[in-house]
Amino acid sequence: MEPGTLLYDPATDRIGEHQDRSGPYAMLRPVGGGREWQADPDALRPATDRERLHAGVRAVNDRTAALPSPPPLDAVGSPPRPVPGCPACLQLAERREAARAVFDRSAETDANVLLRQHQRQEHRA
Repeated sequence: MEPGTLLYDPATDRIGEHQDRSGPYAMLRPVGGGREWQADPDALRPATDRERLHAGVRAVNDRTAALPSPPPLDAVGSPPRPVPGCPACLQLAERREAARAVFDRSAETDANVLLRQHQRQEHRA
């Protein structure tokens, strides 16, 4: 058995990547990483194409599930509000409204970015 070969372990009903031998056991690691386990080398067999595909998809799904959830769309999509009494905020908000009036979404986004940057720097928002 070559290191990296995908094998089916009937004792655990899992597919593992062959790592090495440790005494009388074969050491297998889950596809995509994780804790190794010992297996009886005489009981192992090469994984079928379907089993390899299933193990790969499962590894990708496990990695995806571990990622943090993105913020809700309404929190990301809501435009920043100008701080009352701040001329710079008012100017950037007017710039955004002018871009909206002519359906220039790029300029509208630019104004939102500039307004957020201004608020972080000047208003600690």
